Amino acid sequence: MSKIISKPSLTIVGIILVAVVALFFNFPGIWDRGADNINDLAGFGMLPHFFKLPFKLGLDLQGGAHLVYSADLSSIDSANHNEAMEGVRDVVERRVNLFGVAEPIVQINKVGSDFRLIVELAGIQDVSQAIEMIGQTPYLEFKTIKPQEESEKIMSRLGELQSKLQQGEELTMDEKLEMLEDPYFESTQLNGSYLESAQLAFDQQTLQSQVDLQFNSEGSKIFEELTRENIGQPLAIYLDGIPVSIPVVQDVITGGRAQISGSFNVDEARQLAQRLNAGALPVPITLISQQTIGPSLGRVSLDKSLTAGILGFAVVLIFMILYYRLPGLMASLALLIYLVLLLAVFKIIPVTLTLAGMAGVILSLGMAVDANVLIFERFREEFKAGRSLGGSIDEGFRRAWPAIRDGNISTIITCIILFIFATGLVKGFALTLGIGVVLSMFSAIIVTKSFLRMLIRERLEKRKWMWR
Repeated sequence: MSKIISKPSLTIVGIILVAVVALFFNFPGIWDRGADNINDLAGFGMLPHFFKLPFKLGLDLQGGAHLVYSADLSSIDSANHNEAMEGVRDVVERRVNLFGVAEPIVQINKVGSDFRLIVELAGIQDVSQAIEMIGQTPYLEFKTIKPQEESEKIMSRLGELQSKLQQGEELTMDEKLEMLEDPYFESTQLNGSYLESAQLAFDQQTLQSQVDLQFNSEGSKIFEELTRENIGQPLAIYLDGIPVSIPVVQDVITGGRAQISGSFNVDEARQLAQRLNAGALPVPITLISQQTIGPSLGRVSLDKSLTAGILGFAVVLIFMILYYRLPGLMASLALLIYLVLLLAVFKIIPVTLTLAGMAGVILSLGMAVDANVLIFERFREEFKAGRSLGGSIDEGFRRAWPAIRDGNISTIITCIILFIFATGLVKGFALTLGIGVVLSMFSAIIVTKSFLRMLIRERLEKRKWMWR
C-alpha cells in the first residue's frame, strides 16, 4: 500500500508552491530567463513569460517633485475655508492624475491660520510642465457617444497597446497619445466657456438631489442643437478629461437651462456643482516651495536601503541558525518565505514604498524574529524538562502564543491609529508595518510550526545538540 501523505506534508507543499509563485511574481525575470532557455531547447514558445507588475516606489526612492502651494482665502468666508480647500485639492488631484503621475499625493495642510496644499509627484521628469498644469484653468466639455464601429476599433487598438506594455515594450509618443483616446465619446462645440453657473437643487416631486445648469445665449443655442440630435442618447460631461456625469437626453432643451439628475446624494450633487463651477481653481494658489529629487538620488536611497535590509536580514538568519541550530534553520526558511509573500502583497495592493515604508518592513521582520525567539525558548524549556520532541513543539507554540498575540495586536492597533490620523511618511510606515506584522504572525504560527513538525523523527530526536 502506498504511503498516505500526512496533513503537515500537504501544508508544507502548499506553502512552498505559494512561495515559489510569489517569488516569480516579485521577480519575473527569474522565470523569464528559465522559460527562454527551455523554449530555445524545445525550438518553439512552449512557456510564456510571467505576468509583470512593477513595485510602486515613492518620491524618495524614485525621484520626483515635492511642491508646496499657499492658498489665498481672503475673499472666502472663514466658514467655507475647508470646503474651498477641498475643492482645490479635488481639481489639482485630477490634473496630476491626468498628467500620468503614479500614486500622486495631494494633501491639505494648515499652518496657523494659513492653508497650504502639498503635492508630491513621484517619478515625474518634467517638473515645470507639471507646475504649469496644476496652475492652469480646468477644461469643461460636453461629449456625444461615438458610433459602435469606431468604439470597437479604438478598443481593439488599446488592447494591442496594452499587450505591448505588459510584454515590457516601449511605446512611441504617438502610441502614448493613442492610449489617451476616449473610446466611447467624442468632443462637441459645447465646453465650459458657455456655462454661466451650476447649482445644487432638488426635484420638486421626488426631492432627489440634482444639479441645475445655466448656459449663456450662445451656449444655449449649441446645447439646444445637441439635445435635438441626441434624444435618448447619453451626453457626457467631462472635467479635465475625466467624465463627471453622463446623463441621458430625454427631450429637446431650450432656454439654456438643464438638470443633471441621478442616484447621487446631496454631498455628491454639491461636489458635482462645485466641479462644474470650477472654470478656475476655487481659490488662487501660489507656489512657495519646490524640491526636486533626481532619479539618481532616489536610486542611491533605494540601493542603500536594499543593502542595509539584506545585510541585516543575513545577520539575523546566521544568528538564528547558530543559536537555535535546527529550529533556527527552519525559522530562517520561514522568514525567507515571509519576505517573499510580503513583497507580493505590496505589489498586489499596491503599496507605494518609501524610505519610511522600508523601515516598517525591517521592523516587521524584527517582530517576526521575535515571535520565533519566544517559541524556541519555550520549546527548549519543555524539551529539557523531558517532553517528547512533538510534545515540546506543540507546548512551545501554545505557551508562546499569548505573548505573540498581545504584542502583535497592540502593534496593529498602533498602526491603524497612525494610518488614520497621521499623514505622508508616517502613514506609509504604519501601512507597511501593519501588513508585515499580520504576515509575521502567519509565518511564525503556521509556516515555522509546519516545518518543525516535519522534523519529528526518532533519529533526529536523539540528537539533542541539534535542538538545545
